[in-house]
Amino acid sequence: MQTHLAPEFRDTPDGQAAEAILRACVHCGFCTATCPTYQLLGDELDGPRGRIYLMKQVLEGATPTRATQLHLDRCLTCRNCESTCPSGVRYGELVDIGRRVVEAKVERPAAERAARWLLKEGLTSSLFAPAMKLGQLVRPLLPAVLKAKVPSPTGPEAHRWPTRTHPRKVLMLLGCVQPAMMPNINSATARVLDAAGIQTLVADEAGCCGAIRLHLADHEGGLADMRRNIDAWWPLVEGLTDAGRVEAIVMNASGCGVTVKEYGQALAHDPDYAEKARRVSEATRDLSELLPELVPALKARLGTRAGAPVPLAYHPPCTLQHGQQLRGGVETHLAALGFDVQKAPVDSHLCCGSAGTYSVLQPELSLQLRDRKLKALAPVAADTIVSANIGCIQHLQSGSTRPVRHWVEVLDEALGG
Repeated sequence: MQTHLAPEFRDTPDGQAAEAILRACVHCGFCTATCPTYQLLGDELDGPRGRIYLMKQVLEGATPTRATQLHLDRCLTCRNCESTCPSGVRYGELVDIGRRVVEAKVERPAAERAARWLLKEGLTSSLFAPAMKLGQLVRPLLPAVLKAKVPSPTGPEAHRWPTRTHPRKVLMLLGCVQPAMMPNINSATARVLDAAGIQTLVADEAGCCGAIRLHLADHEGGLADMRRNIDAWWPLVEGLTDAGRVEAIVMNASGCGVTVKEYGQALAHDPDYAEKARRVSEATRDLSELLPELVPALKARLGTRAGAPVPLAYHPPCTLQHGQQLRGGVETHLAALGFDVQKAPVDSHLCCGSAGTYSVLQPELSLQLRDRKLKALAPVAADTIVSANIGCIQHLQSGSTRPVRHWVEVLDEALGG
C-alpha cells in the first residue's frame, strides 16, 4: 500500500513504524473474515482493512473525527487479523499508533474521559485491592452489572505460597488486578513450579505490565510502567541479588505476557532502556511454554490416573494464540498429564470479548462476543472451562454456570494443592 505521510509524522518513530506497516498491507481482505467486530457489525470500517484505511488517511493529513475514534475504539486488539494476514502486517502495533494520534486530535466527551482515567488509574492503583475486598463483602447487594465484575472471595489456599528453595529459579509478575481478583492463580503457579523443582520469585516493586495504559492511548504512561518493571526485575535478571540469576520471567496472564514480550520493541528508541528491554523480552515465557520440561516431573508426582482423562473445555486467549502465536501447547501437555482438553468445535480462534478494559468501555459488543463464545463451548462435555488469562476467565464466568478457571489451578489441585 503506497503512503504519503504528512510532514508532522514523516520523521517521527511512530510515523516511520506506521509507514512500514502500511506498506506491507496489500488490502486483500483476508483479515476481515476473522475479525469479531466485523462479524457482529458488518461494517468495513469495523474490520482491520477499514481501520487501516482510516489510520492511513489520518497519517497522511486527513482530520480525524469522532467517527474515526469510535471505529478504532471498537477494535478488540485481539490480533486475530495478524494470524490471518498473508503479508505479516503488524496490525496491533499500527492500531496503538493510530489510537494515540487520533486521541491527540479528537476530544472525547467528559464522561468518556473520566471512565478511561478511572480505568487506567484505578486498576493499577494500590487502592484496587481494598476496593475489591469491600466489593466482595457487599457482593450480594451489588447490582448485576457490578456483581459480574467482582468474583467471589477466595479460600485460604489462594495465599499459600511454597516455602522450599531450589537451585532453579524463575521470576513471576503478579500483575495489577490478579492478586486482588484471583490470587490463587499466582499461588497455584508457584506451587506447580515448586512441585517440578523450580522456585518462584517476585519483585515487589513491579506492577502493571503497561497494557492497560497502552491500549487506552496513554503511551507515555505505558512506557513508564515498563521502565519501572525493568528496574524492579533487572537485579534478578542479571543475578545481582543473593537469590542469584533467574532463568526466565514467567507470565501466567497471557495479556501481560504478550506486552512484556514486546518491551524491546516499545523501548527500542530509549537509549537508557533499549538493551535492558530487549533482554527482558527475550527472557519472558508464558507459563505454557514451560510445560514441556515440567511434564516428566509432574507426571511422577501425579502417578497413574485411574479411569478416563479429566475433561476440560479450553478457551485459548487471543493474547496467547494470536498475540504470542502459541497454539496447542496447553492441550498437548495437559493431555500428557491425564487431562482431556477440548477447544470449542467452532470459532475457537475468536475473541471472547474481554480484551482488557473493552468489556467496560464497549459492554454491548463485549457481551455479544461472550455469549457467542460460551455457546461455542457448550458442546464440550466438561464440568470446568479453563483459560490462560484473568480477563477471559472473569468475563466468561460472568455468563457461565460452569466454573471458569486458569488451567494451572486445575493442575495444582490434581497435584494435591
